[in-house]
Amino acid sequence: MQHGRLQPAPAEWHRTAMKTYALVLSILAGPALASSGDAWDRFRADVGAACLALVQGPGTATVEVNPFGSVSYGVAVVTLSSSAGTDRMICVYDKAGKTAELSAPFDE
Repeated sequence: MQHGRLQPAPAEWHRTAMKTYALVLSILAGPALASSGDAWDRFRADVGAACLALVQGPGTATVEVNPFGSVSYGVAVVTLSSSAGTDRMICVYDKAGKTAELSAPFDE
């Protein structure tokens, strides 16, 4: 026991410490969470644009981007619809190199 200093009760000290910890975490996490959503939106837009640029042929192309991809790659399903039918392909986007490749169409 220290003389001349008041020590808070253990339960009170724990509650105060936890409140302080939660406040600090919320302050630090706020900007990170906001920019994280923006970064994922940019990632999905980059994958979609890179995959769409690879589509050749007549028709209407749609790109369905997986929201997060894998650790190293973004992934999308590309559908090309025309009067001749519908082709489905897979697009793989290298996150590090920012390049994309498109598979051959799946057989119907």
